[in-house]
Amino acid sequence: MGAASEAFLDMLATERGAAINTLAAYRRDLQGSEDLIGDLAKASRADVQKLAAAWSGLAPSTVARKSSALRQFFGFAVDEGWRGDDPSNALPKPRARRPLPKILSHDDVDKLFNRAELEAGSGKPAAVRQLALLELLYGSGLRASELVSLPVSSVPRDAPLLTVMGKGGQARMVPVSERAKEAIALWMAVRGAPSGPAARFLFPSRAKHLTRVRLYQMLKELALRADIDPGSVSPHVLRHAFATHLLEGGADLRVLQTLLGHADISTTQIYTHVDAARLVALVNARHPLARNAT
Repeated sequence: MGAASEAFLDMLATERGAAINTLAAYRRDLQGSEDLIGDLAKASRADVQKLAAAWSGLAPSTVARKSSALRQFFGFAVDEGWRGDDPSNALPKPRARRPLPKILSHDDVDKLFNRAELEAGSGKPAAVRQLALLELLYGSGLRASELVSLPVSSVPRDAPLLTVMGKGGQARMVPVSERAKEAIALWMAVRGAPSGPAARFLFPSRAKHLTRVRLYQMLKELALRADIDPGSVSPHVLRHAFATHLLEGGADLRVLQTLLGHADISTTQIYTHVDAARLVALVNARHPLARNAT
């Protein structure tokens, strides 16, 4: 990959605090583009136009992501004086419609919690841990990566808040419900005393901490036992449910942005569309005129 592209990635890491996965995605997009048209710092407008044909078979969302990466790169190259022009307007501009996030109904959330609470009543460490994880996913809206990597030191003492390290190393405070505090206390009582690197994590494993993959598997298995379609349940679905149900209850969008750790309010606004879609479906299903039309 060209030196300019490497410098751009270094800037993302040092100045913007981009996460490892984000940097890896940018690297793939830049490398793939350079494989097609050569060094991006020297690419002409005609070269950039060739990308539209090369990406024609890709999903609109993928093309939009690749174009975004290159626009940022070209802007950086101009700022650094490596280019005298910005050929970004030659990039394809797909109209990618962002899909609405999947959420769980209130009934399914109740079924999931009822099952988890029933199993936690056995006092078995795995079942108690499962309930604590579920309470934090739905009760605080944590990302899976944030949840599994929580240190023991983040557990609230007096203040009902949890310190979470989010994307880009940005710390934020999220509220912890009384239910979640009780579940965490139960878990701490049976957690034991792990040794080595695992000792510092709230949800330790043999090597370090519980993995996102294992968390995903646990939720699928719990959904199956709760008589819920496992395909409808995941850590991210519970985070979406947290956001949507709060918005339904009257939460302010800016507050929701803070709780979710979104850098841009436009990311949070997707939940207004979810709520609107729910209201439209409700009118179509329940309004007298809609019933008469059928």
